[in-house]
Amino acid sequence: MSLSSARFPFTFSEDRLLEDYKMCEAFAFSEHYNKADYAGSWKLIALRSMDGATDTIGAFSASGAFMDTLLLEKCAYFKEIIAQFDCDKESIRLLNLCAGSKIHEHTDLELGYEDGMFRVHVPITTNEDVRFYINKELVTMEVGSCWYGNFNLPHAVENNGTSDRIHLVMDCKRNAWSDGLFKKLGYDFEQENQQTSYSEEEKKRIVEELQRQGTAVSQELIDTILNS
Repeated sequence: MSLSSARFPFTFSEDRLLEDYKMCEAFAFSEHYNKADYAGSWKLIALRSMDGATDTIGAFSASGAFMDTLLLEKCAYFKEIIAQFDCDKESIRLLNLCAGSKIHEHTDLELGYEDGMFRVHVPITTNEDVRFYINKELVTMEVGSCWYGNFNLPHAVENNGTSDRIHLVMDCKRNAWSDGLFKKLGYDFEQENQQTSYSEEEKKRIVEELQRQGTAVSQELIDTILNS
């Protein structure tokens, strides 16, 4: 729970990343559905989705089921990278934050390691004018590097450059293998075992995210948080 971000001990080939990405460029990318979260153009395509379709770009599945898309089958190097993470995977996507675009500061739900999930970012292309903030801290991600971010925390991205910022992003399920990996990164397992209490500011952010979902289940969670 002490980590807002951390670099994994993996480095990947820029040339091979670009080779697989250029194959994906022949397929249609979809604009992100949450228009309130960004300005400009933020495009995605699925390599693994809830129904195996490349244009099903949501990261969550009500059934919990995910399957590889036919596009992933064409991307040998992406498959090698994914296989290095010895755990089950949910959503895997390519995210392109186009030049001059911004992702506004926001929080996601249950995307910290303490929630049993962890999101991995591998930059394929970037530029020196990209600013990626997690919990108000600037995180500089070079091409071919590999990163964890706790996206329960406030995060935002600015692409102030003239070229697109493209990441391979995968959602992984925590297991004994990943516990060993996170121990080496300095993750505080003792802190995780302590009872969590949310500050008023954290409660506010969580409630705002739940309100955007607008479901009966999210309203029940809102009531629980506000009464805690």
